[in-house]
Formats: sequence, structure tokens, C-alpha cells
Amino acid sequence: RLFDLDPDLLPLFQYNCKQFSSPEECLSAPEFLDHIRKVMLVIDAAVNHLEDLPCLEEYLCNLGKKHQAAGVKVESFSTVGESLLYMLENCLGTAFCPDVREAWTKLYDAVVKAMRRGWDALPEGV
Repeated sequence: RLFDLDPDLLPLFQYNCKQFSSPEECLSAPEFLDHIRKVMLVIDAAVNHLEDLPCLEEYLCNLGKKHQAAGVKVESFSTVGESLLYMLENCLGTAFCPDVREAWTKLYDAVVKAMRRGWDALPEGV
């Protein structure tokens, strides 16, 4: 769904200097699948620390810095969020009611807000 929503994200997923010629090629690459697992680990950490999200602040801020250095635009996280909600809706079916959508949206927004601080942080020594 991610590349359907924003095909311009495909060039950001380069592994070992290899540029993917199509979304399908990227989606089947072991490196991309590993990246998705890492994304889900971040989501899992956020869910498991729901009552204490600030404990993830430094980690998420640094993750934001890494994404900025890789050329990811903050706006791209909206597309990732839409893709996450799409996947949840398809997997959960009728259990994905408006309250569940709102809870996942709030959680994802909190994660992205913390990651955005990585963009906003001034370099050390400035």
C-alpha cells in the first residue's frame, strides 16, 4: 500500500546501493522485509510502553535523525501511517471500529511526534 500511496518513496529503499526497478522487487527483497520487521518492533515497543511513552523518547528521536540522514521527509510518515491503518483494517476486519482506529492513530502520531524531534534537534555543539 505504501508505494501505491506514494511511488516516490521507492528510491529511499536502497540496500547495498541497489535501486529497485519496481515496488514488487522492493517488497520481495529480504532487506526490505527486515526493515518492515524493525518498523513493527518500534510499533510493538510503543504498544508495550503505552503508559510510559516518554521512556522511548531518546530512541525515537535518534531514529528520526537516522531517517532524516537517509533523506526521508517528515511528510512521508503520514503515508506510512495511512499504510499501517490500511493493514490493520484489512487484518482486523469489523474489529477495526472507529475507537480502535482512533487509538492506533494516536499511538502512531505520538511515535512520529517523537521522531520529528530528531529533525528539529540542533546538531551538537551549535
